[in-house]
Amino acid sequence: MPVIVIGADTPIGSRIIDALVDPPREVRAFVTDETEGQRLKDKGVKVALGDVSDDSHIQGAATRCFSAILITEAARDDRERSFAKSEDQVLASWANAVAGVKRVIWVHDGETPPVKVPEVAVVATGDPDVVERVVALDDAASI
Repeated sequence: MPVIVIGADTPIGSRIIDALVDPPREVRAFVTDETEGQRLKDKGVKVALGDVSDDSHIQGAATRCFSAILITEAARDDRERSFAKSEDQVLASWANAVAGVKRVIWVHDGETPPVKVPEVAVVATGDPDVVERVVALDDAASI
């Protein structure tokens, strides 16, 4: 089932993408960095390039995805964000943008905004097994 990774061009996001493409499945990535986007395309990942604070663009990229993995580092690092002024605003826009998926997996330390989807999980950014936990949650029949 299709999965999208928002913030796939962060260090954790890149590692999660690498784990998701083996074994092969439909993986989508939302990135800001064009070079990283090309690297992901070369791996067979469907890539959307844009501003991580543009919820309409994220919503379009997540259409028909089963799950969304939200790497919150992308909401607070040094990339440009034209549609939101704070990390909290970016995270809230992501929550709205992925409302059509069945499962949301936040990679985040702390509170996350409420998401109106059937299944939600949070994996701590600092968890030494973050990649394995995220992939296991994506693979699970239910969470």
